[in-house]
Amino acid sequence: MRYVDVILPLPLDGTFTYSVPEGMEEKVVAGMRVLVPLGKSKKYIAMVADVHSEKPDFNCKPIEGVLDSYPSLLPQQYRLWQWISDYYMSPLGDVYNAAMPAGMKSTEKFKPKMELYVELASSYRNEQALHVALNMVQRALKQSKTLTTFLALSHWDSLEGDTPREGIKKVTKEELMNEARCTAAVVKALIDRGILFTYELEVGRLNTAGESHLDQIKPLSMPQQDAYNQILMQMLKKNVVLLHGVTSSGKTEIYIHLVRKAIEEHRQVLYLLPEIALTVQIMERLHKVFGDRLGIYHSKYSDAERVEIWQKQLSGHPYDVILGARSAVFLPFQKLGLVIIDEEHETSFKQQDPAPRYHARSAAIVLANMYPEAKVLLGTATPSMESYYNARQGKYGLVELKTRYKDIQLPEIQVVDVKDLRHRKMMTGVYSPVLLAAVKEALKNGEQAILFQNRRGFAPMIECKVCGWVPKCKNCDVSLTLHKSINLLTCHYCGYTYPVPTECPNCGSTELMGRGIGTERIEDQISEIFPEARIARMDLDTTRTRNAYERLISDFSSGKTNLLIGTQMISKGLDFDKVSVVGILNADSMLNYPDFRAYEHAFMMMAQVSGRAGRKGKRGLVILQTKNPTLPIISQVVHNDYDSLFKGILEERRMFHYPPFFHLINVFLKHKHEKICQQASLELGKTLRGWFGERVLGPDKPAVARVKTMNIRKIVIKLENGIDQKKVREYLKYAQQIMAKDPRYGALQIYYDVDPM
Repeated sequence: MRYVDVILPLPLDGTFTYSVPEGMEEKVVAGMRVLVPLGKSKKYIAMVADVHSEKPDFNCKPIEGVLDSYPSLLPQQYRLWQWISDYYMSPLGDVYNAAMPAGMKSTEKFKPKMELYVELASSYRNEQALHVALNMVQRALKQSKTLTTFLALSHWDSLEGDTPREGIKKVTKEELMNEARCTAAVVKALIDRGILFTYELEVGRLNTAGESHLDQIKPLSMPQQDAYNQILMQMLKKNVVLLHGVTSSGKTEIYIHLVRKAIEEHRQVLYLLPEIALTVQIMERLHKVFGDRLGIYHSKYSDAERVEIWQKQLSGHPYDVILGARSAVFLPFQKLGLVIIDEEHETSFKQQDPAPRYHARSAAIVLANMYPEAKVLLGTATPSMESYYNARQGKYGLVELKTRYKDIQLPEIQVVDVKDLRHRKMMTGVYSPVLLAAVKEALKNGEQAILFQNRRGFAPMIECKVCGWVPKCKNCDVSLTLHKSINLLTCHYCGYTYPVPTECPNCGSTELMGRGIGTERIEDQISEIFPEARIARMDLDTTRTRNAYERLISDFSSGKTNLLIGTQMISKGLDFDKVSVVGILNADSMLNYPDFRAYEHAFMMMAQVSGRAGRKGKRGLVILQTKNPTLPIISQVVHNDYDSLFKGILEERRMFHYPPFFHLINVFLKHKHEKICQQASLELGKTLRGWFGERVLGPDKPAVARVKTMNIRKIVIKLENGIDQKKVREYLKYAQQIMAKDPRYGALQIYYDVDPM
């Protein structure tokens, strides 16, 4: 009799044993998907971890079907799953769930996802008819705005005569509603009038970008060539190399040459980026060179496409290069030779919720170690403390590229003392005179500007002017953010929305005002200050779809929009030619954050967003607004002095037991009832202190102590380098088992965040 140990796509640890019925023995091997029963009526698609003849000491159920003719999971990928499960203390079932596309775990027949697109009716596809359509909706303001937005998005607005222009773009209904900020009813009204119509398209097809042109890669400049040679030399001795290159030094071009070399050696490449927005821009550059050898993989792609890419990677003709966000690390690679992790410092590489809370950078380094001679290149202008420390200690190779491409100077950074200007009543809202003058000048000269504010929404909160009442989420321990365009208060933790009150429920006053400022409010104000500007906003609210990213970036790149307002999304390596001015509206909001990494992250964000200025042709200008211009970090940003920042922070980290000298593990407890949560956290804290002594801090309430009606407590464990991590994990799991046996804590959730960001 044959048996299989399988992983179920459920938050369960370890594997589960089933028997293999007669006739199926030859069909089942490790890495295949099988259909298994669980409980009385449920069925799941499980992953075979092992096939053996060892009879378990219980009656096991038989599997009901084999779904693959060859393994869906390669041995290296399964070993990565095991490492992630072990290191990040996450059930193997959670890793399976995160790694595999949904279509490969569903018992329903796989259907490709369809998306609804909007198009202009054929009778209006000439200049004269378009004017008629616009006149028809002139009095219906929402319809008029929606139609105008559609014409701009699709580029029908640049129609001349009767001939449709080449560059007409497809627009999804969701995208149109997102951009025009209208409801489905408004779009329906335009359809009912016969001006627009909708049609369905299958979303997500595999890349058919044509043949590759490896011979057409641009030659490297002297500094780039030198860095390229140094990287290859370092890779002879080290498995991981850090490329520390200033913004706009041409790191991507070096990556392209390294990718070509790997392809010529018949090896595959994994190219990881922290943000989907970046994937969109670099994809175009890579398509030109690598054509249909390039596959794209990230969460905004349809499940249909992700399943197809997974299957292609297992086929005889896999992609040579995979470009993707963190989930691409899970794809099967048959002959991986190079991993490039661009913007390696980015916190987006760390998965926060749900489990597994893995860091894609660490996972990718572990994955590369599983392939003979595979190497990892970390690239960034602002290295993470951990990576730079490893490079300085000789664990990683280090290559530095200190000049911008074509010797363009780094931007001039002007620090503006907001406190002083407020005192002298010279500020216009949150905008200094020097910032407004610089933006005005840039727009007048046909250049572009970027305004950076790391907070979305219209206002972070509303407050009653009379009694100080602030609306809070009923599910979470946070105040609600005002989103004016949809006239709703939104919780950024659980997503719940509330109507904006007309009067204060506490005192009845109607004097409710917004406090603070988000990207949406900035967009409103800037459009009043610069009515001639063509403004775009890039934040989580305007980039819900993959097409929204592409449209925003392509419109700004082509000059269709000339003023971009955004959150940290815009700081991440985007390359725009005509940006001459960047405004950092509030540096202090990044610095005054209760986290030991606040200064590190603030420096990275400010240095990165500054690097968007003056990319080609001339030196850019950055206006950095702060209430504390004398802080050392402001001077470090101005002089791009990463080494000084590194030395200062490193000393603090050593003194107060933080990475890179110590590993952190956050232990979280969640329960509906606050008293039970508090009691359990005190007991667990006492148990852990008995084993780990002063390495344990807490329990404490986190900054947000209730999310989605669950109360939260947090315990921090600081573990010095060299401690037996395996033993630590055994103790933590044992502590969890002790708590689970206590009947008071039946509904208690305990989970871990290893190496938190």
